[in-house]
Amino acid sequence: MRVRVKICGITTPEDAQSAAMLGADAIGLNFYAKSPRCIDAATARAIVSVLPVFVEPVALFVNEPHVVVQSRCAELGVRTSQIHGEQTSPVPIDHLRWIPAFAVKDADSLIRISSYVESCRTAGTLPAAILVDAHVPGMYGGTGRAAPWHLLADFKPGVPMILAGGLTPDNVAEAVRVVRPWAVDVASGVEASPGRKDAELVRRFIEAVREGE
Repeated sequence: MRVRVKICGITTPEDAQSAAMLGADAIGLNFYAKSPRCIDAATARAIVSVLPVFVEPVALFVNEPHVVVQSRCAELGVRTSQIHGEQTSPVPIDHLRWIPAFAVKDADSLIRISSYVESCRTAGTLPAAILVDAHVPGMYGGTGRAAPWHLLADFKPGVPMILAGGLTPDNVAEAVRVVRPWAVDVASGVEASPGRKDAELVRRFIEAVREGE
């Protein structure tokens, strides 16, 4: 199985081009105002404009109304949104693929995810995937903290699973071997500083993913 790679928290067109050239399948555009990786619409537009056609931009939001998500994605021509925050109802966003993100702390976290996916299935509207991240109170991704791989090793949510949380070039191969995710998502683990990617770390990360496969 080929594990897909998303490089999240891209803040410049140069970093987007570099990630794409090194083999990233997707890049993340962060619109959470409290994140050091947050960008404005003009920057996002510049980043999207340089992406090769088969590299997917994903817009990241935290507790935003669906109308805001839909408007921003339509403005940028982005087709996929990643939604962090309180996942309370399986309401899709019109004309968008959506990826709800969940912080995993313990076995109860997995029960909550399974219940959410099942409620989506009952409503006839499954998400494109789910993202699982480390549980850090008050924070939504980019923490550098690893998710509990041992809990996720046999977890089958019923939709593709994206593994995030504390992944680096040094541990992602093992994460892939243990969890067997559909995709992996990295931000801080390949950075020279918050929001600026290190091309060598990105290269090593993607090579390690391939090794883990």
